[in-house]
Amino acid sequence: MPKFTYNDIVRVRPDSEGTSRPDRAWIVGIFEDRPGSYFEKFPEGVVYTIEFEDGSSIEVHEDDLEPDPSDGD
Repeated sequence: MPKFTYNDIVRVRPDSEGTSRPDRAWIVGIFEDRPGSYFEKFPEGVVYTIEFEDGSSIEVHEDDLEPDPSDGD
């Protein structure tokens, strides 16, 4: 079961090795089944596509994300 769902506002954890970009981002894709060899570079588990405010996006493993504190949840 994914920790996050579509449109959740998240940040990449500061201790993440995947990216050091601290900007807030939105969940725009959820990959539980991890189709294709592209996802082999990630550890087992859910991978998300997140989109930043500038429109750029990246894939990030679930363990590297945290809720954005400014989201108010």
